[in-house]
Amino acid sequence: MGMFLFFLLSLLCTGAVLGMIISRNPAYSALFVVLAFAGTAGLFGLMDAPFIAVVQIIIYAGAILVLFVFVIMMVDIKQGLPPEKKKGAALAAGFLGIFLLGELILSVGRAWRFLQKAPEISPGSTADLGELLFTRYLYPFEITSLLIIAALAGAVILSRKRESS
Repeated sequence: MGMFLFFLLSLLCTGAVLGMIISRNPAYSALFVVLAFAGTAGLFGLMDAPFIAVVQIIIYAGAILVLFVFVIMMVDIKQGLPPEKKKGAALAAGFLGIFLLGELILSVGRAWRFLQKAPEISPGSTADLGELLFTRYLYPFEITSLLIIAALAGAVILSRKRESS
């Protein structure tokens, strides 16, 4: 039953991400992201990581997606890129896509080698995670919070109407 749920949730995540990429409507893309986040939370739940599963729902499917929807509603999407900038954006997207595909292949290869020789790993408790987060990983945690605040401020600045001069 566990393998069936794993493959079902994996297909759900993959389909939601493909739907997000293919969809032309940004609001539908945001709904596909919610579906992908919910599927990912289900995968974390199957891996006996209930804290990360709940955080996935509360933080990502809740707070981060609200920020995405806020930006989608405030920015004029119909304007789009001018034709002279579309070629540069497509070229940059192509290079980035090739780079990310290479990273994905390397990651899958490393994960496969790790799973072949990895001993049985027991998940830590929420108290262990909290202790690590606020001792060893305190600075990355704080830097991440600053980046999220900067992204929120940037979204607010981008969403304001420009005054006519």
